[in-house]
Amino acid sequence: MRTPEELIELKRDGGKHSAEELARLVRAFVSGEMPDYQMSAWLMSAYIRGLDAEETVWLTDAMARSGRVLDLSAIPGVKVDKHSTGGVGDKTTIALVPMVAACGVPVAKMSGRGLGHTGGTLDKLESIPGFRVEMSPEAFAVQVRDAGCAVVAQSADVDPADKLMYALRDVTGTVPSVPLIVGSIISKKVAGGADAIVLDVKAGSGAFMKTQAEARHLADELVRVGEALGKRVTAVLTDMDQPLGRAVGNALEVREAIEVLRGEGPPDLVEECMLLGAKMLVLGGRACDEDEGRIHLAEAVQDGRALAACRAWVAAQGGDERVVDDPSRLAVAARARELRAPGDGAIAGFDAEGVGRAAMALGAGRATAEDAIDHGAGIVLHAKRGDAVSAGDSVATMFAASERLLDAGEERLAAAVVYAQG
Repeated sequence: MRTPEELIELKRDGGKHSAEELARLVRAFVSGEMPDYQMSAWLMSAYIRGLDAEETVWLTDAMARSGRVLDLSAIPGVKVDKHSTGGVGDKTTIALVPMVAACGVPVAKMSGRGLGHTGGTLDKLESIPGFRVEMSPEAFAVQVRDAGCAVVAQSADVDPADKLMYALRDVTGTVPSVPLIVGSIISKKVAGGADAIVLDVKAGSGAFMKTQAEARHLADELVRVGEALGKRVTAVLTDMDQPLGRAVGNALEVREAIEVLRGEGPPDLVEECMLLGAKMLVLGGRACDEDEGRIHLAEAVQDGRALAACRAWVAAQGGDERVVDDPSRLAVAARARELRAPGDGAIAGFDAEGVGRAAMALGAGRATAEDAIDHGAGIVLHAKRGDAVSAGDSVATMFAASERLLDAGEERLAAAVVYAQG
């Protein structure tokens, strides 16, 4: 049996691990037998040398089984999860979860916090007064059964290998490795207990995958590994060359998600919710095809069932359900400022990552896991790609706690908007 040092050397030299070697590697790291510096060396070796198709499956399986694997089999129906690879203004989960639950498909989702220019669903949900994202696995299962849906933080005993490995990847330059990304995403989904998963893989300036080719490769690998581990998986490629919808920032995005549930909301956000939601209903056995799924979703919005499901979901997790009917109860930052067009013309495009970083500068995001966020800070765009503007028109409104933060956010946001002169 090879020692951790020998496993590092094997991968460093381009060798292939066995399933048992990868399982032992993960067990040794989680137990503390293998120190951080050795796992860092192995991660860099895997980043440079790569993992083949079998190794990626074996690593993912070992990570998923490094802690508890939730059993949701006692809950009737096909339990469905949805995962996004991260973007700017991506609040689809907040609208999708009650829409899909209202159609009779249980949604069981463990989610994450924002770090860097991409927002985190948990931070957005916590902008609802009283909303609790920490929940035991047993309480999680009960809520999915009784309320039809739950979105919670990953508990410490579910896939601990991923949490520990990602912390090292984040500081060792080994994040952008497709096999390691796949292992991180799919291991959490396997451990979370859902039967089927819809993956929203984003491509563009605001995504981790900047090109369609990179995003397609990642999507194909996510589906392959998820299916190899017994899950029904489908992936969709979506655009992140501009922010999704108009709101970027936690409470602002919750407001916009509620607009979708009311039958309103920006067209691009509504379409993405319909696209992903229809696939969730097909996987959940509530629709024969995506066209039927779209019909069910539209009916749930029109007759108020989606809003009712949102109220029930918020209340089940301790939140103030009144925000669903009165979003003015959500936080708003103390100060606001307009970003105005410098001349006549049109919006040629956005650096979506730049918009996300502007929201961070305003206080809506965090650069490190310890940073505090201002739930009321952020940006509302008044123009999107292709819209005509005149000199002095408001392109966006920025919200922050102070003039100093507005200055910092305005500088970044102004640089992220590309104009075409008229």
